[in-house]
Amino acid sequence: MPQEKTITLETILVENLTINSIYLEREVLVDAYLPTNVVHPENLNLLLINDGQDLIKMSFDEILEDLNTKKLIEPLFCLGIHCGEERKREYGIAYSADFKGRGDKAGLYNKFIFDELMPFIRKKYLIPSFKEKAFTGFSLGALSALDIVWNHANEFTKAGVFSGSLWWRRKSYDDGYEDEFDRLMHLQIRTGIFFPWLKFYIQCGALDESEDRNKNGIIDSIDDALDLIVELKAKGYTNEHIKYVLINDGKHDVATWKKAFPDFLKWGWGRKK
Repeated sequence: MPQEKTITLETILVENLTINSIYLEREVLVDAYLPTNVVHPENLNLLLINDGQDLIKMSFDEILEDLNTKKLIEPLFCLGIHCGEERKREYGIAYSADFKGRGDKAGLYNKFIFDELMPFIRKKYLIPSFKEKAFTGFSLGALSALDIVWNHANEFTKAGVFSGSLWWRRKSYDDGYEDEFDRLMHLQIRTGIFFPWLKFYIQCGALDESEDRNKNGIIDSIDDALDLIVELKAKGYTNEHIKYVLINDGKHDVATWKKAFPDFLKWGWGRKK
């Protein structure tokens, strides 16, 4: 088992943890970004982040340190969960694999989050509960985070979707695929329940991709995100619940997500003036 490492900055403590998951049958690396000098632990918020390995590439500790130093966000405990070699099986939508069978371990990933990760964190840091919990991620990790929040609204208040793989579908284009009926996340929201406390941060890059399956002049990732917002609003959510961010020069990469992440953190946990 890798040795745990600790880095101490002025406002956060960064620890590299390893959790031996029975459900995923692998060691899961987790980077814990714990704010220091928290006067009221009951006010501590928790943010789970899929593809935690990407946080290292974007110097996430420096982003948090800057926001904390300037007192721009409330106390926020962040957990960056590294993906494994079976990322395309563990991430996805728990109720159904996609048309290629990907995401077939998403249900097991759910069990890891609730039955292994959360008890481990509560025990290690002696935190019985959090003020609120949120989940975010990048690309396929964003789809996974959104799926978990949507299906566990009793646990979460916010979902962050950065260049989300919202195209995840149950049919191939050659098998009669239709936008209206075959995108799994959109279907799930359409048949779901309205939870008024949930909020959604949805980011796209205008250069996320070049695919345009319906030939309407808009790339698929933007179409899929806007259609998701339509489904959310049909369910009862409003602009008070949803923030959509389009980065005109944004690509499907860590540099773009790094650009958007401080805005996401201030949107979700900005200090009231």
